[in-house]
Amino acid sequence: MKSRFAIAALFCGAPALAANCESLSGLKLTDGKITSATVVAAGAFTPPAGPGRGPAANAFHAVPEFCRVAATLTPSSDSDIKVEVWLPVSGWNGKFQAVGNGGWAGTISYPAMAKAVQQGYATASTDTGHSTPGAAFAMGHPEKLTDFGYRAVHEMTVQAKKIVTAFYSSSASRAYWNGCSTGGRQGLMEAQRYPDDYDGVIAGAPANYMSHLQVWSLWVPKAVHDTEASYIPPAKYPLIHKAVIEACDAADGVKDGVIDDPRRCRFDPESLKCNGEDTSGCLTSEQVTAVRKLYSGAISPATGLKIFPGLQPGSEMGWGGLAGAQPMAIPVDTFKYVAYNDPNWDWKTIDFDAGVSMLEKKFAEGMDAVNPDLRPFFRHGGKLLMYHGWNDQLIAPENSIDYFSTALYTMGISAATDAMRLYMVPGMTHCAGGDGTSNFEMIPELENWVEKGRAPNRIIASHANPARTRPLCPYPQVAVYKGSGSSDDAANFSCALRP
Repeated sequence: MKSRFAIAALFCGAPALAANCESLSGLKLTDGKITSATVVAAGAFTPPAGPGRGPAANAFHAVPEFCRVAATLTPSSDSDIKVEVWLPVSGWNGKFQAVGNGGWAGTISYPAMAKAVQQGYATASTDTGHSTPGAAFAMGHPEKLTDFGYRAVHEMTVQAKKIVTAFYSSSASRAYWNGCSTGGRQGLMEAQRYPDDYDGVIAGAPANYMSHLQVWSLWVPKAVHDTEASYIPPAKYPLIHKAVIEACDAADGVKDGVIDDPRRCRFDPESLKCNGEDTSGCLTSEQVTAVRKLYSGAISPATGLKIFPGLQPGSEMGWGGLAGAQPMAIPVDTFKYVAYNDPNWDWKTIDFDAGVSMLEKKFAEGMDAVNPDLRPFFRHGGKLLMYHGWNDQLIAPENSIDYFSTALYTMGISAATDAMRLYMVPGMTHCAGGDGTSNFEMIPELENWVEKGRAPNRIIASHANPARTRPLCPYPQVAVYKGSGSSDDAANFSCALRP
């Protein structure tokens, strides 16, 4: 009998494999249908036009030949979930990697799929059940909201695995999830609701506490638009950022323009208060109050309890995302089309306590991925890698710490840390970028942990300009300079608890 590797080798002949790819059009799916199956030549893929897809750019020129399968899934009478599965024609590593979305989704994540195929993976992505920007799709369509919340990703996963097996005559040896932001929430949701779908999950900057995140995402613009004098013009962001760095950069023993743990920063915005008239070099008293609100997070006006944590010192250059002239569309859409079913709802009228209550009733059950009990996921060998940038300007980084800490409390520190890690990345903004060492690869670390039992005790990250490497350390450890050698070399840092 031929081994699976011999069988797989037979498929590597281009003519036979092309026919095999096309024949996938006849594969029967549960609650769905394959709409096309074609071979795409190396470097020939161009993403279809659509919201948020942009030009082909250079993301696809290095993609090897693959079988492109498109399907529509209909688990409910109102579902219209678009899915794509990409299968390397040769060089398949025997594994499956699904990739996540951002924001309200509505598109296939083509660049992330391209990277997965380049790494040898069979991969899949979904538009989560709609193809329009924003949340207007959800008004009057509770099944579509359920698809976005969790069902589309699970259904995609089940059907994609079936397609992988049909194409290679062999099931994937491992299944991994890789996503950030909405994709991070999707990964946590999979581990919580469908613990057998994936062997390993990467969840970056997860938007997992959606019901409270959306309220906080309007707390921030409300803070800077409380009065006309409260608004902080973007021209003042460098002023605040420079003062923060001067106050807190050296606290970790290295002056590099990056704060390793902003919670230790004792910057007081009062130090920038204008002595007289408002100028570009100072903050008005109303602006000082707004800055404090941004750092403090959203607080219940009725109880004084925390709704959601705040932005961290060091994040100031990115404040325009939430604290700009207009609020971010994602939370506004949440209230317009989910909470109140009113496209004309005015965000300035928000009542924060009522807003939390409303979203917890109408939104949280299918959207929040906050269950801290991951023992079913861990029991079958599942591993979870979380990461979050300390300078994240769109999702407050302490949200990940809150979830991680609650999971440790729920499952016990030993059991939890045997199967999950959190890496807080100094200087990194939302999912990528920033002044810190924000370039790193989680997939190889997850593979080594799942497949070889090697827990990632430090992950080397880099920054291009200036050229710098640093270790990312499992929370609550941080990278501590050893006291000698270049502070731009990760070898001169150890992971330890800072006293």
